[in-house]
Amino acid sequence: MSRPPTFTPPPGARAYRLSTARGEFAVVDASVAAGVEPKGVALLLPGFTGSKEDFNPLHVSLGARGYRTVAVDGRGQYETAGPEEDESPYAQGELARDVLALAEAVGAPVHLLGHSLGGQIARAAVLLDHTPFVSLTLMASGPAQISVSQQERVKLLRDALAVMSMAEVWEAVQEMEAPEETETGGALDEGLDDRDDLRRRWLGTKPAQLIATGRQLCDEPDRVAELAAVPLPFHVLSGSRDDTWPVPLLDDMAVRLKARRTVIARAEHSPNTDQPAATAQAVADFWDTTARSR
Repeated sequence: MSRPPTFTPPPGARAYRLSTARGEFAVVDASVAAGVEPKGVALLLPGFTGSKEDFNPLHVSLGARGYRTVAVDGRGQYETAGPEEDESPYAQGELARDVLALAEAVGAPVHLLGHSLGGQIARAAVLLDHTPFVSLTLMASGPAQISVSQQERVKLLRDALAVMSMAEVWEAVQEMEAPEETETGGALDEGLDDRDDLRRRWLGTKPAQLIATGRQLCDEPDRVAELAAVPLPFHVLSGSRDDTWPVPLLDDMAVRLKARRTVIARAEHSPNTDQPAATAQAVADFWDTTARSR
């Protein structure tokens, strides 16, 4: 059965399972546009409750700028396998090692971009070993734990998953969300709007992954000083409004990292889907500058 357009890989991209030293991962792999000189490869990590499809709006624009982009479902996310109940494979260090294996499989060195939770996992990977990476972009991903209001949402989700199935939680969330939230999925990192797709993605994600990574989002320490000591160029990109990490907090993190700072107008926590053209341009501009400096 064909998928709705939001989950269909864009032109020049294909979905498949990428073999790595740490198992297979579902990816959307988008090639450089025909006739364009290749400039590099990028690995894209989605956020909490998200998936590789969150980056579909960016692939064509980044391919036209000369970049092959590989978006991945992390362990236990959507179409990548993972245990239902055992949380240990979802420890941040384990997920960071997955990223290092993915970079090797894709063909290091790569540009690394992480959205929200994906940014904190990307940071952990860079702190383990920065050598497979050309640069790090933190998209709507802050220096430490998420805001108090979002911590409350994550705690509600974790409590619900302790006593309900994924299907039951989905139905409960649909009943509880305000109409405007329901239109966008109502969770931390939703950026797509087809209800059937979102439900299928939700049911494909493992509850242990959500519980473990949700705890990480609520407990993450500030590791900015540690990251600033790594010899890589950094890019902090966000929308002009963000309820998960306030924009001034992201501004300060960019200063501490001596990073390029981009604020995407009329975008919120998912600039990749809110304003994909402006987001892709900002990302490619940063990667181009990184290539010139190298």
